Amino acid sequence: MLVAALTAALALSADVVRALPQAASSSATAPVTTSVLSETVSTVVPSPTASLTSTLPSQVPLPPKQDWCPSEIFCAGELLQTVNVAQLYADPKTFVDKPTAQKSQQVVSNFQNIGGNSSNVTVGAIVDFVNNNFKGEGLELEPIVFANFNPTPSFLNNVSDPLVKQWSQIVHGYWAQLIRSTNDSALCPEGTENGSCESTLIPLNHTFVVPGGRFREQYYWDSYWIVQGLLVSELHDIVNATLQNFMDELEHIGFIPNGGRIYYLNRSQPPLFIHMLTSYVQATNDTSILRRALPLAEKELAWWSANRSVQVKSPYTNATHTVYRYHVTNTAPRPESYYTDYITANDPTLQTPLTKQERGDLYAELATGAESGWDYSSRWLKEPTIGGSNNTAPALRSLNIRSLVPVDLNSILYKAHLNLAALYNNQSRSAAASNHTQAAIALREAIIDLHWDSNKRAFYDFNLTSNARNDIFTVATFYPFWNGIIPDEVLSDGTGATAFGAFATLNMVLNRYNGTYPVTFLETGLQWDAPNAWPPHQHIIMEALRNLPSNITSTPLPSPPSGNSTYALIPAGQIGIAEEKLPGQVLAEGKNATKTGPAADINTLNGTVVNGGNATSGESWAAVLQRELANRYIASALCSWHATGGEVPNLLPRLPDSQLQITQSQNNTGNMFEKFSINDIDSAGRGGEYTVQAGFGWTNGVVLYLAHLYGDKLVAPSCPNLVAISSSNTANTSGALAQITLPSVAVSVGAIVLGVVGLVL
Repeated sequence: MLVAALTAALALSADVVRALPQAASSSATAPVTTSVLSETVSTVVPSPTASLTSTLPSQVPLPPKQDWCPSEIFCAGELLQTVNVAQLYADPKTFVDKPTAQKSQQVVSNFQNIGGNSSNVTVGAIVDFVNNNFKGEGLELEPIVFANFNPTPSFLNNVSDPLVKQWSQIVHGYWAQLIRSTNDSALCPEGTENGSCESTLIPLNHTFVVPGGRFREQYYWDSYWIVQGLLVSELHDIVNATLQNFMDELEHIGFIPNGGRIYYLNRSQPPLFIHMLTSYVQATNDTSILRRALPLAEKELAWWSANRSVQVKSPYTNATHTVYRYHVTNTAPRPESYYTDYITANDPTLQTPLTKQERGDLYAELATGAESGWDYSSRWLKEPTIGGSNNTAPALRSLNIRSLVPVDLNSILYKAHLNLAALYNNQSRSAAASNHTQAAIALREAIIDLHWDSNKRAFYDFNLTSNARNDIFTVATFYPFWNGIIPDEVLSDGTGATAFGAFATLNMVLNRYNGTYPVTFLETGLQWDAPNAWPPHQHIIMEALRNLPSNITSTPLPSPPSGNSTYALIPAGQIGIAEEKLPGQVLAEGKNATKTGPAADINTLNGTVVNGGNATSGESWAAVLQRELANRYIASALCSWHATGGEVPNLLPRLPDSQLQITQSQNNTGNMFEKFSINDIDSAGRGGEYTVQAGFGWTNGVVLYLAHLYGDKLVAPSCPNLVAISSSNTANTSGALAQITLPSVAVSVGAIVLGVVGLVL
């Protein structure tokens, strides 16, 4: 099949749309045996917020054309802005994922014929224009069926609990719903110049797994956790195909874009290709892939070095380091989030409108946040609390990502160099291995110097503006441990106290909250903040704990001082938030808690925590935290799945419709959500630019990873009662105590809305 070469993006060339041949060396293993699954394309019907007869609102001047994205239809310009201002779809990504129904020139001409962006064009005219000139979103991709799918992979033998085992097998089967290939019959192969249609899709030569929901194409960093699950599922050929797709992009585009659409061609995502390659080779011993992969891995690292590196002189040691940051060149709204960015930059409530320069800078920050994968978080803000708990617009206008040196990005690149060195050693190429080993050593020195605070026992981002570490504590503190960077003072403290201090917040979360580890301990309304907990981060924390040497993790889990909660075990100043200011926790009916002190640890049990598995004699503190987090994650994923219609025959009956109507799931069969809540394991996470998505690739991957490694320690969770939750919508808040039910949240998931009411401390 042909791969559309959509850019010489490394140089951000305007010569964007050309056809690229399939790489001759891109089939390192036998092709995947598949057949096409017949499926009707579901198209979102335009549902504008204004009446069809109303004229479009006035528009601000068009942003500059972006050299990397020259399409007159799907890139910044008159047509895209006008369609977005009409607000036809709740999600702006819907429009840019629709291929045109005819030649580009004809579509542009038809747009001009209705008046373009003139003030007298009606919303109805734009609806008719889109309906007549565009096809269904996602039409260029098709689901496939595997002839060689093994319904009972060997990892299931590791799972002892019958319910968890059967449910893990169900999750294993979800790959069949997420695997895609390019639909050759629906492609626009000749691009924008002379083709019969135009599309934003980057066609791929090989099969791949999509995250799910609105994310209907292959994504970069999502694929790392998808790969971990595919390897457990013994779908090695799909992992190989995934890697081949990324290698095609490296070969023909020059880097791996954020995702498989042309509107992602000005940015990448956390660089995990070499991590995925290493996982594949370790699992399969297929070193034949390295002949193609090693030169392209070099190309990946060279792109990050040329486009995302910066020299920093340390204020702590005066040493000069080469480090990396996210930094996207962009001066227009992101096409897939056009209206969201447009209204953020042109907010009519602003007393002083942004200048053209300020709008351009904001658009660059928004795109850079998307490159980080954490779009968006208080971590990236100049003023982390500027928007309060739910006003995200001023928060987004405070973004400062390009001026930060993120600890997670540099940790990933450190490990990429080490992994590449190991792969070169596998090929007896010692000189190349030595080069990457030295690069890793230099990055480790930079990370310890710039990011590690030995007093707080945590890693923080480095701020180029203030020339100092930031004090926002986030889950990124675990990325260095995950990638094998353990500070010397942690290693040298044989008591394990320093190591435990680095993970003490995890102990607090498991005792204090119902769910898993949050991104931050700030509630801002941004989706990469509390109360959201993301599957990749739970995996990262588990691997971080597993990387600690046994001599510093062998002691028992410490207990808090008398009269204190587990918050007291956290090193002073580490999270920068007083205990009483932490996010509130929802309580089960009949339970009381205080904001501080022992009663704040509402989930503490004898030797374990609620939904934390069973304690065993002689467990080390690291083993306890791994067991508890593994079980808590399974509880979050399984309970929210069950609350939205899931069932395990003969073990976990489907909830009756009278209960499922609480989650509007009477016609649903269970959702695997992209993110969870630290408060309520019956619901998904919330906040952000789009409704929470179901599917979901990395969620499934982490479930399978945990079932594989901790199957003998996983037990069936205790899920909250939906009826009790929905009926308990009042609470007694007398004095310092509060009886609390569930948090107020309304999370739209396609046709599903999770709505529960209650109070939070």
